[in-house]
Amino acid sequence: MAADQELVELDPDGSLWSRVFCVAPLVVVGTREADGADDLAPKHLAMPLSWERHYGFVCTPRHRTYQNIRRETSFTVTYVRPSQTVLASLAASPRCEDGSKPISEALPTFPAQSASGAFLADGYLFLECELDRIIDQLDDNALIIGRIIAARAAADSLRRSDLDDQDLLRDAPLLTYLHPGRCATISDTLMMPFPSGFKR
Repeated sequence: MAADQELVELDPDGSLWSRVFCVAPLVVVGTREADGADDLAPKHLAMPLSWERHYGFVCTPRHRTYQNIRRETSFTVTYVRPSQTVLASLAASPRCEDGSKPISEALPTFPAQSASGAFLADGYLFLECELDRIIDQLDDNALIIGRIIAARAAADSLRRSDLDDQDLLRDAPLLTYLHPGRCATISDTLMMPFPSGFKR
């Protein structure tokens, strides 16, 4: 630590995650309601949990997303583009008094092939997951872990040997969520300066 750097003590039991910005993906998780309707919900505490097929996200048991996955044992994940920021935000609309969520029917979607749920149309990465496990009692939350059983990507977002990664990201930028309450488009990047001999 630099001798002149000032540090502020934060309460780990309080509003720690609202005191600084943290970069996260923004995805939309799709599930199937008990009545057969599709539900879509944006999530940002979401990421691969292994280099292979495990994917997870944090959700509260109070939400239908959690309840639907526990019942149906599968879910979908759409990685949304910057042009879909408003659509992803609309997916967070509250439910009506009768428990319905009409916005999910108004959003452009297409059905999953194996999992119970739908995808938000025009994203760039689409995952179908079967429930692997749920880790409950993370304070008021749970970690939902799925095993990816199918994956598809938009052709314009696939890395290619004949295209520089920077050019790919300039043409197909990524959306990131900056908790709390901001988002950004990533289109200008630098190669990570890994040390010689670095291996995963």
